[in-house]
Amino acid sequence: MPKVKLTTHLYRYFPELEQQELWVEGKYVKQMIDNLDVAAPGIKQYLLEDSGAVRRHVLVSIHDTLLIDRKTLSDNVPPDATLYIFQALTGG
Repeated sequence: MPKVKLTTHLYRYFPELEQQELWVEGKYVKQMIDNLDVAAPGIKQYLLEDSGAVRRHVLVSIHDTLLIDRKTLSDNVPPDATLYIFQALTGG
């Protein structure tokens, strides 16, 4: 089962996830985010736009490869993978 790691910043909004290792079922990124939302209700809305696409200031990677399909989240996640979710820093 794939593992999920969040940046420390996200734990401020979802503290219930901070004290546990996150192993989340799912073959595709969309399934994993849906299942993560069960453990931390509201995280899906924090990460995704109403259309289901990843928000502009959120980055997702599988191991060290950034998510390719930011619209439908159809990237395959191998069972031994780590899915990293973090907020991108932007601004001027």
